[in-house]
Amino acid sequence: MSANIHLIIPDLFLPQQFAASACNGLSLPALEKLLARSRQEPMAAQPHIPQGDNPTRGQCEGTMSLEARLCAHFGVLDESVAPITLQADGMQAEGFYWLRADPVHLQLQRAQMNLHANAMLSVDEAAQLCDSLNQHFAGERFKFFAPHPQRWYVRLGAAPDLVTHPLMQVAGKNIRPYMPSGADALYWSGVMNEVQMLLHEHAVNIAREARGEVVINSVWLWGGGFAQTLSHKGTMLQRPFARVVGDSLLPRAFAEYAGIPYFNLLDDGRWLADASGEILVVWEGQRLATQKGNLQAWQNAVLNLEQLCAAPLLKALSSGKVAQMTVEVLHSSASHRFILSRGDLWKVWRMPTSLAHYALK
Repeated sequence: MSANIHLIIPDLFLPQQFAASACNGLSLPALEKLLARSRQEPMAAQPHIPQGDNPTRGQCEGTMSLEARLCAHFGVLDESVAPITLQADGMQAEGFYWLRADPVHLQLQRAQMNLHANAMLSVDEAAQLCDSLNQHFAGERFKFFAPHPQRWYVRLGAAPDLVTHPLMQVAGKNIRPYMPSGADALYWSGVMNEVQMLLHEHAVNIAREARGEVVINSVWLWGGGFAQTLSHKGTMLQRPFARVVGDSLLPRAFAEYAGIPYFNLLDDGRWLADASGEILVVWEGQRLATQKGNLQAWQNAVLNLEQLCAAPLLKALSSGKVAQMTVEVLHSSASHRFILSRGDLWKVWRMPTSLAHYALK
């Protein structure tokens, strides 16, 4: 039995002003051939599935983030990423409502507040900061947890009326257009202000600043929801794939949550050896590099994509082991879908072109 591959790649295509220089010198014969021989179509933004009767509760409408696509594939309501990654981080949701509350650095630049994510924290630093937050907010009906130094959570007893945006959608940008909205936004805006004041003078940050390290002066709230076992239509959480393959925590977390076998693309070349049925492949390396503004890391991620993913998939498609590929290239401004069958490989008049050819206008 052959396999159908669903490949999701955020931030593979760069804005026009960067694409030519970034792609110069990259040797990507397999990836460029796969894209050139495919049937290309634009992707409409994915609206979130509201939970309950409140149309304002949940995540932003019409998003095209990796989080939104994974939630759509697995039937996860309201883009509720927090309980999914919480389980991957070794905790159980236990009937509570959970928000991601990731530690971030906010930097004032030209009258706007830019968010910087992925600051490296030790386990002890994260524990100290969360303990201080819990002491400060002891009279409130929520509690902070840090099962992973870079992934923090807030536990609540009930769902707030709050519309949020994924951390990676905001990283490197001015936070103003992405601030939480909804009936409870004013309350949580006050909470975030108090968090910032508390962290500003915290001993952990004073020590980090003395060492020349980025201070953690805020948290970013997003991805809230309850643990889900039933969909909005009363059926079980969707398990649309025979296996999930990826290079980061997010696809692994979704696979584990749905009880689907997971393969790490970076260290397990066997993922395609006996593949059959519907296979989801997520390559997040470019997105992580883009959010850090690291061109070299982006180029390395693309080269790894070529070697570990595109080349094996092209070979499997040519041999008939893979019947069809659907490649979704996600970007906040414009996303595209590429559909390729074995027969399309014979369309030799579709000549491969440089990755820069697909630059975002």
